[in-house]
Amino acid sequence: MTTKTLTDHLNWRYATKKMDPAKAVSSEKIDAIVEAVRMTPTSSGLQPFELIVVTNRELRAKIAKASYGQTQVTDGSHLFVFAAWDNYTAERIDEVVQMNVDARGDLPTLRAYYDSLKANYLTRNPQINFEHAARQAYIALGVALVAAAEQEVDSTPMEGFDPDAVDAILGLKERGLRSVVMMPVGYRDTGGDWLLPMKKVRKSRDAIVTQIV
Repeated sequence: MTTKTLTDHLNWRYATKKMDPAKAVSSEKIDAIVEAVRMTPTSSGLQPFELIVVTNRELRAKIAKASYGQTQVTDGSHLFVFAAWDNYTAERIDEVVQMNVDARGDLPTLRAYYDSLKANYLTRNPQINFEHAARQAYIALGVALVAAAEQEVDSTPMEGFDPDAVDAILGLKERGLRSVVMMPVGYRDTGGDWLLPMKKVRKSRDAIVTQIV
């Protein structure tokens, strides 16, 4: 049996436009994707976002309305919502410091590094900090898309939604979070997705890569 490569999985995946509501993704596959998100590398190891996995049909119906009627939100079996910290705070950074201390010991260089980080981050405009946190959430989205492909689960990266409405539906503001991107997961509707038979289009290596030696 031939083992599929990462490139094989990436060629297989596409931004699924129509999912089959009769097919649900197993908990084992969802757990594998969630674990990949948890293991995502982030700036200074802060992981300044949370992943909300929504299966509740009523909530997903409300989110679909806030997503301009995109049916993947309700036809997929799970909806991943990536929500970034609305700001960096001393408490949030100190929690990461304590995690490091618990795992690696109380190293002087560790505390000095995060003290320097706080001196930089805590004086910045909250919007700048949110945008930085949001970029970390996008790293996690990329990892999640690849992890879903590895599990042969269909997914769609989705920015087309009203973040304020989604935040209200999920009660994110009260938790100091703001939704930045979503990813419905499920299985493609092989007879109803217009994009499925289309050839994958990507720039050539020469067009997208500059190698400096």
